[in-house]
Amino acid sequence: MTKNKSSVDKNLQNVVKDLDQVAVNSHHAQQLQQQTNDRRHQDALNHDESSQEMSITLNDKD
Repeated sequence: MTKNKSSVDKNLQNVVKDLDQVAVNSHHAQQLQQQTNDRRHQDALNHDESSQEMSITLNDKD
C-alpha cells in the first residue's frame, strides 16, 4: 500500500475533482451522476455487514 505523502485527504481531493467537472450536455451529466451512483453502490457493498454475517451463520451450520 502506498503512503500519502501529503497531509491532504485523498478522498477529499477526489470529491473536489468530481465537483470541478462541468457537464457538456444532459447525456454527459447523466454519465457523471451514474459514476457517482456506482461508486456509492460499490462502497455500500464493500461495507455491508449483514450479508457477511449471513454467510458466517450459514457456514457455521455445516
